[in-house]
Amino acid sequence: MHRLCATLLSVALATAALAADKPALPSDVYKSVLRVEVATQTPDYRTPWNAGRFGGGIGTGFIIGKNQILTNAHVVSNARRVLINIHGSPKKYPAKVDFIAHDCDLALLSVEDFTDFAAFPAFAFGDIPALESQVRVIGYPIGGERLSVTRGVVSRIDFQAYSHSRADSHLIVQIDAAINPGNSGGPCIQDGKVVGVAFQGLRQADNTGYIIPTPVVTRFLKDIEDGKYDHYAELGISEFPLFNPAMRKALGRPDDDKGVLVTNVIPTSSADGLLKPGDVLMSINGLAIDSAGMVSIDSENVSFNEIIERKFAGDTLAVRLLRQGTWQDVQIELKPLQWSRMYAIDYESKPRYIVFAGLVFQPLDTNLLASQKFDDVNVRRLYSDYVPKGLFQKQQDIVILTRVESDPVTSQLEGFTGFAVEKINGTEVRDLTHAYALLHPPVAPEFFVIHLCGSNRPVVIPAAKVDEANQRVQHNGGITRLFNLEP
Repeated sequence: MHRLCATLLSVALATAALAADKPALPSDVYKSVLRVEVATQTPDYRTPWNAGRFGGGIGTGFIIGKNQILTNAHVVSNARRVLINIHGSPKKYPAKVDFIAHDCDLALLSVEDFTDFAAFPAFAFGDIPALESQVRVIGYPIGGERLSVTRGVVSRIDFQAYSHSRADSHLIVQIDAAINPGNSGGPCIQDGKVVGVAFQGLRQADNTGYIIPTPVVTRFLKDIEDGKYDHYAELGISEFPLFNPAMRKALGRPDDDKGVLVTNVIPTSSADGLLKPGDVLMSINGLAIDSAGMVSIDSENVSFNEIIERKFAGDTLAVRLLRQGTWQDVQIELKPLQWSRMYAIDYESKPRYIVFAGLVFQPLDTNLLASQKFDDVNVRRLYSDYVPKGLFQKQQDIVILTRVESDPVTSQLEGFTGFAVEKINGTEVRDLTHAYALLHPPVAPEFFVIHLCGSNRPVVIPAAKVDEANQRVQHNGGITRLFNLEP
């Protein structure tokens, strides 16, 4: 009898353990996790007049409301066609991108007819998962056609770079479950609620993936409530940790592991005129900043930039600082810094360019830098200084001579590529549109003289030969348009 009771107790305990280990998701919720099939067209910055490269990929999305499907921006970037599949159904539903935020790698989709999706439950959002807690990632990764569910444990909560834009850093949660191609955009679930969106993995490590946590997701959803995405507001400073005892002593600070040093303030930014290089930031919105630039939020140490991350344009920050040993309190109204997008990959835009007598001019940005190898130190310096030193106030575009097409007029000009344009006929070039105007004046000069930064002599083009050269280059290169000034 005792053996029978013990056996029944063992079975009951085992059954309870299995029940506790089962996913907390009802089977119909799986239908709310959708397969996203995308056909893309990627612009060609080496030959900017061409249509670009066609491709495609698979990702994941999930329903968060009536005709609202959340996914990653990189899943649908440069999309020409988006199709949605329901789990277990062969039917494909055309979809469109309603909102896309490349800086935080999120996008919101809708389908043409939501009728077949109306009965599916919408996911609700939870909080940031705690360290060592278990989560589940649902998606359509490579290796099969059907839905995949993997488990992972939260191993790190940090403030790191998002790979999609190459220029933005936000809050991130690391889990010990692989995020493979196709997983992107899928929900990360804990206790039946979404605690993040799967978006990137780490190639250098096995079973290491990253999710976009809910503070970033909910900020994106709040931003688009007015019908447009406004991007993140920025403080506009560079800071340096104050670990070094000698540096702290030189600044008159005790060795108390508090405060970070302001090293640069970007012109026209939120902090311009309010903060100065040499200031020591001590607190932000009442939260003490340590010497590594960290503050404590929800019992987690994160970069003080996370405070700014959660704000919107027009919101204010209360900053307490030390300036030359004197305490000061500053109120800073936040705003976006549009020029910082120079350092981000641009999507959904056609390359801007000018073809002039076989010379190809393009504005410098990260897309162009990624497609071509620029060895000239002046170009690299202009790129790196463009935002920190406020070069955008004088030059909205850094215009580069990127190509020299083969033509009798340009036969001796191959060595001039890769240099920034400084002047055209004695006038400093402000942007690509200005360059076009200088190359197409109402009355043409005898010669077009183009001065390049770092070149020992200018490029000289006889004005009388420009039209014939344009016709030859356009015909031989299959160039449909000699310029595109608008993205």
